[in-house]
Amino acid sequence: MVYQREQYHLFSLPAELLINLTPRTLVNQPDAQEPTPPPTPPPNPENSRACNICLAASFANVDDQRTHFRSDWHRYNVKARLNGSKPVTQAEFATMLDALEDSLSGSESSTDAEGSESDAVNTLVNRTKRLHTRPESPTDDTPNTPRTAITWFHSPPSTQLGVYRAIFSTRDSTSSAQLDELREMQTSPPEGRKWALFMVAGGHFAASIVRVSPGQEDEESEDATAKKKKKLKQPKPDTEVLLHKTFHRYTTRRKQGGSQSTNDNSKSKAVSAGAMLRRYGEQALREDIRGLLTEWAEDIADCERIWIRASTANRKIFINYEDAVIDKADARLRTFPFPTRRPTQAEIARCLQELVRVKVSHFTEEELQAQDDAARAALPKPRPAPTPAPAPIEKPKAPKLSPEEEALRDKWIRLVDMITRGRLEPLQSFWAREGAGLGGPDAPIPAFANERARTILQLATREGQVDIVRWLLEDADADPTVPADEGRAAYDLARTREVRDVFRRAAGDRPGRWDWLGAAHVPSALSREAEDAKEEKRRVRRKGLKDKIKEREAREKKPGDEPMEAEPLPEPEPVRAEPKAGPRKLGGTAGAAEGITGLTPEMRARVERERRARAAEARLRGIGG
Repeated sequence: MVYQREQYHLFSLPAELLINLTPRTLVNQPDAQEPTPPPTPPPNPENSRACNICLAASFANVDDQRTHFRSDWHRYNVKARLNGSKPVTQAEFATMLDALEDSLSGSESSTDAEGSESDAVNTLVNRTKRLHTRPESPTDDTPNTPRTAITWFHSPPSTQLGVYRAIFSTRDSTSSAQLDELREMQTSPPEGRKWALFMVAGGHFAASIVRVSPGQEDEESEDATAKKKKKLKQPKPDTEVLLHKTFHRYTTRRKQGGSQSTNDNSKSKAVSAGAMLRRYGEQALREDIRGLLTEWAEDIADCERIWIRASTANRKIFINYEDAVIDKADARLRTFPFPTRRPTQAEIARCLQELVRVKVSHFTEEELQAQDDAARAALPKPRPAPTPAPAPIEKPKAPKLSPEEEALRDKWIRLVDMITRGRLEPLQSFWAREGAGLGGPDAPIPAFANERARTILQLATREGQVDIVRWLLEDADADPTVPADEGRAAYDLARTREVRDVFRRAAGDRPGRWDWLGAAHVPSALSREAEDAKEEKRRVRRKGLKDKIKEREAREKKPGDEPMEAEPLPEPEPVRAEPKAGPRKLGGTAGAAEGITGLTPEMRARVERERRARAAEARLRGIGG
């Protein structure tokens, strides 16, 4: 099978074009020997045929532009832009299609396959929200310029040549290195150049080994034969298929898409007859492809490039298995930098022509400059460098404590805990053993104890521990004049009357020990004699009240005595009820008068006696409290 040449062939470019050929990028413009265009107004953008949506898509004529608008690549970028996503290059779109795991069934026709290819655009749009660019090579002349699948070269005055970037070697991806390599491609090796092309998808497989440029030995032998026979030399075709093979296995369910193994990995393993047939088809397809690779091993070894179109799962058929013909790290491996259809021999031929056919356009210097300006304006603005966040201030690490410091810390924590809980007896035993080592009762409480009090006396006073305060003042000889916060003394921290009385009794018992009325802020001393006299006075008063109550009750119980008659109360005059704004208390005069109205004199006297008795009991309780 022979492929006819269309336009310029990659390995047989005219010499007049190669002489002045220069790389064409946004930052690498033609050299200064070219005439500088006169200062004229910028050309009309309508003169340059380009796509405003697809990245770096330019066209030589209107037919190419219309074909592009009908392509799946353009349709995807239009829908992606409507959804707020970024457009992708043609190479990225081809990679995305390969990763979709072709949804074509083995029994579908080529027409159905093309329809499924168009449906893949909708699938990609639905699955992808934002796409990340994956360039063919790690570096570029312009880091901010979007990568394209085609490298363009310029030949003055108005000829541009485009070659797929994937054809060049990966040693040096700069434009100047690619230009040197393009010139080297025009000289064929003695045995010629061979390419291997493999496609697998949806159970279909197609493969070819093609001679893309004839060898020098073949050309010399043909010239000698033509001279002997005195015949005109027939032009040798630019590309020639040496080996080809296609076969098909049932691996994909019709109208569903995806291989059976992918479905098994994502869901539970199906046990239907169709699923078993598809699993068998996948295994048979894998064995057939690997058998063919082994059969073509010598020819594959002579190939300059190996092109593989396969999904991520199907790519493992060619590499990553024992005794693989193609190594995973082989520098000859390439993927097709454009969308492909169902694997057939005709599709192999089309892809080969697409690769070896040089893209040609004719734009003047003014038109190229206008395209460059438009491309620069469309470039995304570089993001400002993020402001480095200030380094967090490291907290000073706590110094490592010695065993003695750890023991002292533990003692203070135990002491504070016993005072807070009011455990007097354990505190007395602990203090008798450890008090001297802690610095005495007036030693300041360390900061690690997290206490606002400065001494243990202030801590016990604030916590309201009466017994511990008494023990500290009387037995431990704690100083009550040590100032607390805001100029207060320990007495000022007392919250109850009982704790304050402890300080007053200590001031009365030991008046000369501390400055009680001054620095200690105790208002007055409380002696034992004064407390005893006050208590005796209360006791006598309570006894007198009790005696009066008993005498009254005894008189009321004598049989001969007549009951006391209360003076008749005057009948209250009817008073007009008026609403009162203020509150009314229970037990007021109005309520008492209403309570005895209508009672007999005997009942009035009884109520009055009970009322007086309750009042007397209340007075006794007040005196005794």
